Amino acid sequence: MPNEPVHAKPASQLSSALDAIDDLASRLADASPVVFLDYDGTLTPIVSQPEDALLGGEMRDVLRLLARACTVAVVSGRDLGDVEPLVGLDELIYAGSHGFDITGPGGLRLEYEGGVEHLPDLERAEDELRARIGTVAGARVERKRFAIANHYRNVSDADALVVETSVRDVAARHERLRMSGGKKVFELRPDINWDKGRAVLWLLEALGVDDSSNVPIYVGDDVTDEDAFRTLFDRGIGIIVGEPSYPTLARYRLKDTSEVQQFLGRLISLVCER
Repeated sequence: MPNEPVHAKPASQLSSALDAIDDLASRLADASPVVFLDYDGTLTPIVSQPEDALLGGEMRDVLRLLARACTVAVVSGRDLGDVEPLVGLDELIYAGSHGFDITGPGGLRLEYEGGVEHLPDLERAEDELRARIGTVAGARVERKRFAIANHYRNVSDADALVVETSVRDVAARHERLRMSGGKKVFELRPDINWDKGRAVLWLLEALGVDDSSNVPIYVGDDVTDEDAFRTLFDRGIGIIVGEPSYPTLARYRLKDTSEVQQFLGRLISLVCER
């Protein structure tokens, strides 16, 4: 990730969040956690086909117990209508499309107006991308409400370059859209100041937990989660899952989804033992 602040570090240099549980207990001695979780690669392993990323029963049970102890939100690049039924817990908050589309208990709702204004741009770009990428073996153009995901996990190296070039060309013709990357995916999104970090800030304010009596904790595995790590760097706790090739703004790391489940279980114990 270019142009990151000097406090960004390789994930390999970060302490495990499991080993730092005593430090976390100190932070939470007089405060309550507000937990934000990515979905793919965090709550479920990365798989070849997005529809196969199903939440395990034990992880769902942990999320249910955690939601009884504190506020829990799932913040995903997936569409809201996709990620919400995959988790299937009404007591959680869901932020889909990188935070452009949010819903939660008590009538909580946000459909970011700036994103709505860009829907015609996304529709035109989608048609162009399907025409250029639709015939590439293994490639997949996935239209979300506020983004277009162009998956290349299952294509050859040569065709991956075709996908990338196609997305860059289409992005260049639509100045109101911007290209971003992820794990084996290139996305087009509205080119506006809205991302997972800003969605987290909106949620903290909307829920009335944007004060020193609450500690936001964000767990994610992808480059799009860096926006949230950056936002919470001086006020909360960011935890990266895995070991990405780029430096991260997270404070701690976890190895995989299994360790995420362990960490959430320990967090439940911390909150309930107070």
